Amino acid sequence: MSNEEMYKELSDAIVSCKNDAVEAAVEKARGQGIAPADIIENGLAAGMNEVGILFERGKLFLPHVMMAAGAMEAGVALLEADMPKDAASKKLGVIVNGTVEGDVHDIGKSIVSTMLQSAGFEVHDIGRDVPLQVFIDKIKETDADMVGMSALMTTTLQGQKDVIEMLKEQGMRDNIKIMVGGAPATHAWAEKIGADCYAENASEAVAKAKELLI
Repeated sequence: MSNEEMYKELSDAIVSCKNDAVEAAVEKARGQGIAPADIIENGLAAGMNEVGILFERGKLFLPHVMMAAGAMEAGVALLEADMPKDAASKKLGVIVNGTVEGDVHDIGKSIVSTMLQSAGFEVHDIGRDVPLQVFIDKIKETDADMVGMSALMTTTLQGQKDVIEMLKEQGMRDNIKIMVGGAPATHAWAEKIGADCYAENASEAVAKAKELLI
């Protein structure tokens, strides 16, 4: 089986929302010698992206999404032993990641958190519909190096800008990198509000985090 066929099998297993199917596919991919990061990015994360599309189209419902997310977590857990040992012992940086207040979209943000963790970052995922002050509090609590903010609606984009203003007001802005993402966000938006970077997807988020923190 080619790697591309294996990625398709992994993705389909995620869409099936079944832990056993995902775990079986992950073990098969491991046996085929595919790198853990590739299994996650090209297989499991691709499947979660498909789940997100199907959810938006009304083909899948929230319970399916939650089951798929749980199946992905189970798949990633199987790969932890294969991760580079130094990635487990030496964290690349501490990142707080969440979806801003008023926005209940969660899938893309969760994929980003998973990918960042698998790349060796310490990630504190604070969930969705997060009050803006909670971002500030969590940054202080964890002494974070970066904060990631997702917004999937134009009406909630302002929350990203507001958190940046709050960081400035509290004298914290110079000590933290800021990444923004979500469907309505753009490079131009990131520049306008004074964020350090914009990431279009999980792979780009990992690349940008490494650029800024390592």
